[in-house]
Amino acid sequence: MSSDEERSELSRSDETSPEHVDDAETAYEGALRPGALADFVGQKKVVGQLSLLLQAAESAGRTPDHVLLAGPPGLGKTTLAMIVAKEGNRPLRLSSGPAIQHAGDLAALLSSLQPGDVFFIDEIHRMARSAEEMLYLAMEDFRVDVMVGKGVGATSIPLDLPPFTLVGATTRTGLLANPLRDRFGFTGHLEFYSADELLQVVTRSAELLNVNMPADALLQIARRSRGTPRIANRLLRRVRDYLEVHPSKDVTAATDAALSLYDVDARGLDRLDRAVLEALVVRFSGGPVGLNSLAVSIGEDSETIEAVVEPFLIREGFMTRTARGRTATNDAFRHLGLAAPAPSSSLF
Repeated sequence: MSSDEERSELSRSDETSPEHVDDAETAYEGALRPGALADFVGQKKVVGQLSLLLQAAESAGRTPDHVLLAGPPGLGKTTLAMIVAKEGNRPLRLSSGPAIQHAGDLAALLSSLQPGDVFFIDEIHRMARSAEEMLYLAMEDFRVDVMVGKGVGATSIPLDLPPFTLVGATTRTGLLANPLRDRFGFTGHLEFYSADELLQVVTRSAELLNVNMPADALLQIARRSRGTPRIANRLLRRVRDYLEVHPSKDVTAATDAALSLYDVDARGLDRLDRAVLEALVVRFSGGPVGLNSLAVSIGEDSETIEAVVEPFLIREGFMTRTARGRTATNDAFRHLGLAAPAPSSSLF
């Protein structure tokens, strides 16, 4: 074989190598994020408000106001931050609250910003308090005071910053200090998606992933995605994997089998959701029961139940919170195939 033929053969083998496949998959996943507000599905109110904010800033030739995006995980806060930068043709700098544990960490990030940059801080409520206080002055006056030295010899050096737009994302708005929250020019509250909106999301994603699925199969994924686009896209990829391993002419039935394999039932409850619900209904007879007792009974952290499981079960009408603890609804009993308890009567 000649050297040219060897190079050609190597080139063909590289195209099917695992590295090449991984790069293609990463490119697909990146393409699932919409690149413009016009392509963003759902959150119509927030998208409209953001569009007005960006257009007004562009027409006035100024940097857009600071933006706070609040809502549960997976609804598109990071995607919206990327769109803010892209639509304004501005560079995007990324960081996160847990990574900023000292004022010096924040000062280093701020001092590297260029005029007009969009600075995105995910989970901004988890920043250190000292860094948060430094951010007040940076957002309002585009200036920070850097302390040099310690003790009586410490000196404060003012550092001017170029105009920038801070985009903060948080899942816990209540943990943000009022002075920080008040310095954002716009606060967008993202809501859970409807099944119809999620159907648009998975339809677009299926086209980008070259997955040929009928509308009823895609709707099945949308209805089991807990109102969250991130979960919808994840389930779509798992169904795609199932169809590749187990090809089937009945794609809808195969979709149901794939979702069942990953413990996602018809209402979107996963293994942990059902464990909490079964403990509440079976072990505690529907409640009321305290959060810690519920967590211990299934061997899970109470914060995980409170932040991840409980909001979904309450939104779906399976659980209520009372002053005495968590209580299961009649729908919870029916979903588990059990008879709902008879209403108790009180004699006076």
